[in-house]
Amino acid sequence: MASASPIVLHHRIDPDSLAALPRTPGVYLFKGDGTLPLYIGKSIDIRGRVMSHLRTPDEASMIAQTRRIEFIETAGEIGALLLESRMIKQQNPLFNQRLRRIKTLCSIQLAQTPAGMVPTVVDGKSVNLGSTPGLYGLFSSKHAATSRLKELAQQHLLCMAVIGLEKTSKRGCFGLQIKTCLGACVGKEDRQPHDERLLSALTGSQVEVWPFSGPVDVIEETGGWIQRHRVNNWCHLGTWCSRAGKTSQPSDMKAHDFDLDSYKILVKPIMLNTVKVKVVEQ
Repeated sequence: MASASPIVLHHRIDPDSLAALPRTPGVYLFKGDGTLPLYIGKSIDIRGRVMSHLRTPDEASMIAQTRRIEFIETAGEIGALLLESRMIKQQNPLFNQRLRRIKTLCSIQLAQTPAGMVPTVVDGKSVNLGSTPGLYGLFSSKHAATSRLKELAQQHLLCMAVIGLEKTSKRGCFGLQIKTCLGACVGKEDRQPHDERLLSALTGSQVEVWPFSGPVDVIEETGGWIQRHRVNNWCHLGTWCSRAGKTSQPSDMKAHDFDLDSYKILVKPIMLNTVKVKVVEQ
């Protein structure tokens, strides 16, 4: 017995704009009666992704307000991700989760002292987040970073006093009394195994240091169409497109900025060497 066809939500979208949607990577925009988009999305298959929106009941309100679909093709998935991130920040679509460039990111820095390893919370004003080793996690505030440290301490039986989150006394920290600390604060546990647990707890969130001495071009190509995404210090500076013959550049990006969204998009393909990269000659 044949399965039933997926139900398409009732809409008043211009049929020509739907028919024009390609099966290629890029960004698509749901437009209503106004000039600003209702929603911006990205996909490696623009047409397939848009049609899936039309079959999603939870998106009925957005679909009811949509009158046409526009799209911008890219040469690959990375270009679509970078373009989507930039456009959402610039245009603030009604139905997108709001993205904002956090002015001052924080991280946890692990330093070796004579007593042992000590974590401290630092921000992007005091350290360069793209080039400083020994940083773990990226947070929107000092409070968020400190909260994460507390969670890790509880999960890995770390001493709150030793990692600088609590004062101690001769009796030890509060965690020792409730058995969430193994006694590093009073010498019942050697610092080495304590510090090894601390390092192990943080390692999975280590911030990768920018692996180049300057900017690079991340290159995507399809059918002779080339896009070069200029990146430095995990920050997308602009994209050169062979079709347009020019570079589109985020207006507020500077050569040594660090951008969290670009970092998330680029860190795996660059570190795993799954994308073509060319060092820019200075």
